[in-house]
Amino acid sequence: MYLTYKETKNSIEVTDGISKHVSPHLHGAMEIVYVTEGTLELGVGQELYHMELGDIGIIFPDVIHHYQAFSLGENKAIYIKIPMSCIAASFIEDIQKRAPKVPVIKNVDISQEVLDALQRIVIDENQKYIIAQAYIQIILAKSLPKLELVDKSSIGSSDIIYRSVSYVSAHFRETFSLEKMALDLGVSKYALSRMFSETFHRNFNQYINDIRLIYACHRLETSHDTILEICLDSGFESQRTFNRVFKKCLHKTPKEYRAKK
Repeated sequence: MYLTYKETKNSIEVTDGISKHVSPHLHGAMEIVYVTEGTLELGVGQELYHMELGDIGIIFPDVIHHYQAFSLGENKAIYIKIPMSCIAASFIEDIQKRAPKVPVIKNVDISQEVLDALQRIVIDENQKYIIAQAYIQIILAKSLPKLELVDKSSIGSSDIIYRSVSYVSAHFRETFSLEKMALDLGVSKYALSRMFSETFHRNFNQYINDIRLIYACHRLETSHDTILEICLDSGFESQRTFNRVFKKCLHKTPKEYRAKK
């Protein structure tokens, strides 16, 4: 299930569904993830945090993170993406300059008010943006005091990793090569290739395709755009390449994927 609460250019995005592998990335929004079935691994920088049923993860803006689902059976979670414009001013300074040392709150430490607010955000799709925003403030007010916040620069990875993720986030919808990326970042293409292999356990092309597929899946789930439009807007050079990569990674065609959403 996917919901969007909008007001002018602001929106709170809520996804409730099966957890899957998501490659390292970053964005300018805060993200809250709540495990509703099975388990989930939340990676922040180079650390991996195990999440059980009922645990909550809070990822601050501009922090590299990724997800992995290893458990047998179905693993599900609620993902809430919150732009900074939706967050109360009293939280802004901490969120901009700091980040949780450990981004996971265990289920035994989560208050009933937080659980109630999460439930209302997910099930009441007819509520207004301002009401959803109020629930977000409840979740943050009750959750942030349980996290140890440290300087954001101490969270995550080395400079080249951060710069690489930032570069891909900004350019994945364009056509570019490992050589061009290395030139733009001012590093050796061999060092960059080694970084993808050692840090992300993917080669350059696999990582770029992962990011493009995440974007394409989001568009397939939430828009009525044609598959060709989504394919080209996601950075793939042709629909044939898009279909091949999609089928290899997700074991179904884009059309089949959209039909089951």
